[in-house]
Amino acid sequence: MSIFRRRNKADEVPEGTSAVPKVSGPSDSDDAASAIRARGSAHGPWDISEVSDIGERVDLGALAVPGRPGLELRLEVDQSAQQVTGVMLVSKDEATHDVVESSVQAQLFAAPRSEGLWDEIRTEIGDNLRGAGATVEERDGPFGPELLTRMPMAGPDGRTVFAPVTFVGVDGPRWFLRGVFAGKAAIDPAARASLEELFSDIVVRRGDNPMAPREALTLTLPGDPATHGIEADPADENTELNPFERGPEITEVR
Repeated sequence: MSIFRRRNKADEVPEGTSAVPKVSGPSDSDDAASAIRARGSAHGPWDISEVSDIGERVDLGALAVPGRPGLELRLEVDQSAQQVTGVMLVSKDEATHDVVESSVQAQLFAAPRSEGLWDEIRTEIGDNLRGAGATVEERDGPFGPELLTRMPMAGPDGRTVFAPVTFVGVDGPRWFLRGVFAGKAAIDPAARASLEELFSDIVVRRGDNPMAPREALTLTLPGDPATHGIEADPADENTELNPFERGPEITEVR
C-alpha cells in the first residue's frame, strides 16, 4: 500500500494478516453475540472482541484496515469539521498506474444495541437513487443483501452513461459498516474479489461511548504513516477521487 491521500468531503453516500476469531465467552451480551452470528463465523468485518490483535493493519482508531502492496489507502476528510469520516481502498490500472480501476469505500456508524441498520438504510438508499434516475437491483452477496446501482451521468462525448456502484452493509455489535464498491469491482467478480477480501478483514473498534444510531464514528490518523508503509501523497489536498473515472468498460451507454 503506497499512497495516503485525503479527500475533501465526507459522502453519505490493503495483503494483510487475517483476523483470528476468538471464542466468545459467557460474558458476551446476547445482543452482541446475535450480531456477530449474523455476519457469520467464517468472515468479517470483525469486531475488536473477535480478534486477538489487529496485526499489521493500519490503525485508524475506530477502524483497523488491512493493506496490500500496490493498493492506495485514501482518507476522506470533512474539511468543515476537520474530521476523518471514511477510508477508501483503491486499485489502479496496472498499465497506466494513474487511472482508478476499482475502489471500495468504508464508513462506520453507531447502531442500536438490539437491532441492525442495514435493512432500513438499504431501503432508503434504493429509494433515493431511484428518485435520482438510477436503476437499483437488490441481490444476495457474501455480506448478505446488497444493492447494485447504475447512476446516470454525462459521458465524455455528451451521451448518458450509467456508472455501476454496489452498496453492501454489515451489522455488528452496536455498529454498522457500509461498503461502496465502484469501478470494475462493482460488476466484475474477479476485480471485486481482492477488495472484498480486504473489506472483510477490517476490524471495528467502536468503543463504549453512547452515540445516537447512525452517528458517524470519526477515524484518526496513524501516529506515523511511514511505519505502515504509507507515503505522503504530493498531490494537492483538494484533489478528489472520482470513483467513476474509468474507461468505457465500466460504463453502459443507453
